[in-house]
Amino acid sequence: MARRNDHSHQEIRDMALDNVKIFLDDHTHHELSLRKLAKSIGYVPSTLVNIFGSYNLLLLRAIAQTLDELMQQVHLELEKSSTPEDSLQTIAYCYYDFAQQHPNRWQLVFQHNMNGEELPDWQENRINQMMSVLEDILKAINPSKENAEIMQSSRVIWASVHGITLLSLDDLFFSSSPINGHQLITNLLSNYINQWKQS
Repeated sequence: MARRNDHSHQEIRDMALDNVKIFLDDHTHHELSLRKLAKSIGYVPSTLVNIFGSYNLLLLRAIAQTLDELMQQVHLELEKSSTPEDSLQTIAYCYYDFAQQHPNRWQLVFQHNMNGEELPDWQENRINQMMSVLEDILKAINPSKENAEIMQSSRVIWASVHGITLLSLDDLFFSSSPINGHQLITNLLSNYINQWKQS
């Protein structure tokens, strides 16, 4: 077992969050526990609670890292987009592809329960930033739309892409032939955006 002075608080934080990622490469978050995580880095559970505040907040920090990685990929891909429509598809594809590559990390983002604790500002800000990117693109496609319409449509698109992603991960399309998630997303966006432009 590591001694208290073997690592700084920041080093222990980094080791813990790295080990969450490593664990989720092959296991679901339901199989992870504070005790398992502490043991994997050679510390006792109370050390991690002292550093992160709670196991809930530790997992929330891991979720924040996942969202940061996803947004980093989104921004890199957006640089290649030439139109707002391309940008919208790029974001949707990035979301879908990230979930396919990191299914357990992606599922933790949406299955984590704060158990009555308030969502910290630093996490709420991340979510708002993701939504604002989507809203800005929709506004660029049809500048005449009111902010309330833009907000609502951004959630419709996100919820739809999320549904396609979730059903794909769980293999619940109930189809005798393979379903291409990108094709479903393209179909969804082209139909939705055609209406968005005209109305």
